[in-house]
Amino acid sequence: MPDWIIIIGRSFIFLLLLFITTKILGKKQISELSLFEYIAGITIGSIAGEVVTGLEANFVHGAIAMIVFGVITFLVDYISIKSKKFSDFAEGKGTVVIKDGKILENNLKKEKYTIDELSALLRQKDIFKIADVEFAVLEPRGNLSTLLKRENRPLTPKDLQMKMPSEKEPQTIIMDGNIVDEPLRNAGKGRGWLYTELEKLGVTLDNVFLGQVDSYGELTVDLYDDKIQIPSPMQRPLLLATIKKTQADLEIFSLETNCEKSKAMYKKNAAILQEVIDKLSPYLNG
Repeated sequence: MPDWIIIIGRSFIFLLLLFITTKILGKKQISELSLFEYIAGITIGSIAGEVVTGLEANFVHGAIAMIVFGVITFLVDYISIKSKKFSDFAEGKGTVVIKDGKILENNLKKEKYTIDELSALLRQKDIFKIADVEFAVLEPRGNLSTLLKRENRPLTPKDLQMKMPSEKEPQTIIMDGNIVDEPLRNAGKGRGWLYTELEKLGVTLDNVFLGQVDSYGELTVDLYDDKIQIPSPMQRPLLLATIKKTQADLEIFSLETNCEKSKAMYKKNAAILQEVIDKLSPYLNG
């Protein structure tokens, strides 16, 4: 039998053996490895490669084996996209390890994980009490997905019924002391505006390592000289403070005047400004 046929057959056989071995060893083999597991993984791959190619001195045989492995891997990925059942078989499914704050010991043992290893994965997500977890799944790639119990989840603006503005990605307009014109145009700014803002901050362009414009049009910079302290942008907070002061003044005027017509005018405009404050606060609170 020709050598190239033997190599193709060996490639299929040992790829299947490696797949089965990895399945048996569990998800830890593709996530965080101990030193022994890392060495074992390399050794298994080396042994498979040695057996597959046989005569390692023959470059063609080695190339054929590598191509076979590559083609099989490509086909597995392609079929996985087309078939959910095949994807579950080839890549595995998530395993529930915590439910309603209780560890599912059998599932944990099935994936060859200890309590200490599970606790370490939880600590990486800043979770220190298993009882705080509503649901946790060990994903096929070895990472842990968690859902905290409702009372333990952090509050969000939505929970408080607060309206938050949408934000766009910041544009990097200065890199290594050089102006990057395309992001500057994307931010709707020009070089004249940039030089004015740098002058306000009291810095020179050649001392700026990185400069960015946020979705509000405010410039923030990181300097080469770390000893220089750059103040945070204050335009929005100052504008909000000015509007609040104006609204408060109108309310005071309404209380101090004896003219009913003026009192009504002050109250009306104070109410209008209060509506403006409520709408703009999410955008102007620094």
